[in-house]
This record gives sequence, structure tokens and C-alpha cells, in this order.
Amino acid sequence: MHILVSNDDGYLAEGIRKLNAALGSLARTTIMAPDRNRSGASNSLTLDVPLRVFQSEPGVHYVTGGTPTDCVHIAISGYFDFEFDLVCSGINDGANLGDDTLYSGTVAAAIEGRFLGLPTVAFSLCMEPDSGRHFDTAARVAHSLVGRLLEQPLERGITLNVNVPDLPWNELKGIRATRLGGRHRSKPIVPVQDPKGKRMYWIGPSGAGQDAGEGTDFHAIANGYVSVTPLQIDLTRHAALPTLTDWLKPLA
Repeated sequence: MHILVSNDDGYLAEGIRKLNAALGSLARTTIMAPDRNRSGASNSLTLDVPLRVFQSEPGVHYVTGGTPTDCVHIAISGYFDFEFDLVCSGINDGANLGDDTLYSGTVAAAIEGRFLGLPTVAFSLCMEPDSGRHFDTAARVAHSLVGRLLEQPLERGITLNVNVPDLPWNELKGIRATRLGGRHRSKPIVPVQDPKGKRMYWIGPSGAGQDAGEGTDFHAIANGYVSVTPLQIDLTRHAALPTLTDWLKPLA
């Protein structure tokens, strides 16, 4: 068993090191990650320039200027002379709940592994500015969940999105299967000035949970439970197809 470990926070991030160490007792692991933080990169691939890959130490590789999707794609599609059996991404420095999954480089790395035919898991630690950075807790969750996955595999087309409350291990309430919730609209952009007096803009913070009731990932985290959400690639709103078909008839 060989696990590819990636992330969007960069190969030097605390989360990926803790994840790699936790999974190393279950299987052989290899890291392929961006050279720097690429949070919010989503599923972007670099198609206009070639990419360079370097090895910082045995089993740890990084892609200069690459996205999380680039890293997983390169690792699985011919860089190594061996095959991977599983892709694990994270541990992300922050939550990936609800709408976050569409922007998240952490989740995108896992989804790229799914596109390339492997079972995949994304791990995130739901930290706040004043919370405890309990990466050890998230690493123990990853060890337990991946151990369970190796013992009893799920159907191959599922990507698991795992969010862990930023709590000590003994304060976790348990683990829950959840659906994605939703956030309120993002906060406004934040204007700033550069040293020459020209206007620039920060993207505003994410909105708070809106669809955050029982059964959602937001609700699980708020109540001290690990959230595990099965993701699928098909974004089609199947229930809307009959209505759309009727709506299009005058144009047919």
C-alpha cells in the first residue's frame, strides 16, 4: 500500500508533516505538494508553462509554482516509477466546510486523485485565530479513518471530506457522516493602499454558516464532532432537468 500525501498549504506546512507521520505507520507514503501556500487554488491546472519538481528530502517532493491539482496530477501521471493506491490531502490549516469545497485546494488535490482513478480523502482542521492548533488531534483522526478505509474500502468513486474540530483528542464528541452545509455571502472586499498610494483589494472573509442545521458539516463541527462528508464529481442538478427541458422547448 502506497499513499500519496499532498496539500495546498505547501510542503513545509505543519499539517502535511503531521498527516504524513500519522499515515506512515499504516503504509508507505510520499509527499508531493506545492512549494508555497496555494490556498483557494481550487481545481486549477497549470497549462501554459512547464513545472519543475524538486526533492527536499527522501519521500518529500515539491512543485515550484504548482497548484495542489498540479502536484497530484504529476505524481500519479508518470513522475514516479511506481503506482499509488490512495491519495490523502491536508491537514489543511483551517476549515473546508460547505461552499469552501468549491474553492479549496485541499479538496481539489483529493478530487484530482479521484479523477485519476484512486480513492481519496481530504483532511482539514477547523481552526479559529484564537484556537489551539491541535494538528495532533487531526492526525489521530486521519490515522483512524484511513486505517478503517484500508480495512474496509468504500466504493471507489467517493472522495471523503473530513473536518476536525480544533480540540484536544479527549474532547472530541465522536465522528459523524454529514452533508455539506452552506455559508452566508462573503464579507465585503477590504480596500488598502500600496506605498505609492494606489488602491488594492483584499478578498473579504468567508461568511458564517447559513445552512448549518443538524446533519450538516457545520453543525457537527460546532458540536465537537468530526465531520465526514462523501463528495461526488457530478455537479448536475438532476431534479431540474425536466423543468429545463420544458423551458427550452420553444427554442428547440
